Amino acid sequence: MFEGLTTIQIAAALIGGYLLGSIPFGVIVMRAAGAGDPRAIGSGSIGATNVLRSGRRGLAALTVLGDGGKGALAVLIAWLATRGAGDAAQAVLTALAGGAAFVGHIFPVWLKFKGGKGVATFFGVLLAAAWPVGILAGATWLLMAALLRISSVAGLTAALLAPVFAVLVHRPHPIAVLAVAMGVLIYIRHLPNIRRLLKGEEPRIGGKKADAAA
Repeated sequence: MFEGLTTIQIAAALIGGYLLGSIPFGVIVMRAAGAGDPRAIGSGSIGATNVLRSGRRGLAALTVLGDGGKGALAVLIAWLATRGAGDAAQAVLTALAGGAAFVGHIFPVWLKFKGGKGVATFFGVLLAAAWPVGILAGATWLLMAALLRISSVAGLTAALLAPVFAVLVHRPHPIAVLAVAMGVLIYIRHLPNIRRLLKGEEPRIGGKKADAAA
C-alpha cells in the first residue's frame, strides 16, 4: 500500500495535513472583523454555516474559502511531493494528507480539539484529490440546498454519495476509501442535526436568526 513512499513523506503528509486543517478560519475571520467568536452563537461550530448565523455573509464566504482551501492545499502539497513516485503512491499520499487535513478541521489542536463539522474541508479535499468527484459532490450539495434549503441535509447527502461518485468515475481505491472515511465523520459530527431533522426542528438556510440559533 505504501510502496514508493518514504516514512518521512508519510509522516509529513499526516502531520502537515493535520496542522493545515487545524487552522480555524471561522474564528480568525470573525475576530479579525470584530464580529465576535462563532463558538458563542448558533451551534457553536467554527464552520461557515455557523459564521453565516452572525449575519455576515462575506465572513461566511471567506470561511468557506479558507476551510476548503486548506484541505485542497494539503492534497496539492502531497501531490507535488510524489510526482515521480507513480500513480498508486501519489493516490495514497494525497489521500493521507487530505484525510489528515479533514481530521484537523474537526479536531483542531489550537481549539482543544473542538472544531467544525468538516463539510467545506471535505469539498476542498475532494476537488484537489479527484476533481470529478468534488464537482459531483458539490453539485449534489447545491441541488439539495436549492430544493430543501437545509444545509445539513445538503452536506449529508453529498457525503453519502461521494464514495459512489468515486467508484463511478473510476478514481483510485485510496480516494474512495478517503471519501468513505470523511463521510462517516461528517455523519458523526452531524448527529445533533440529524436528531433535529427527525423532529422537524432543523433551521433552514436564510431562516430567521432566532430559528438558526436552535
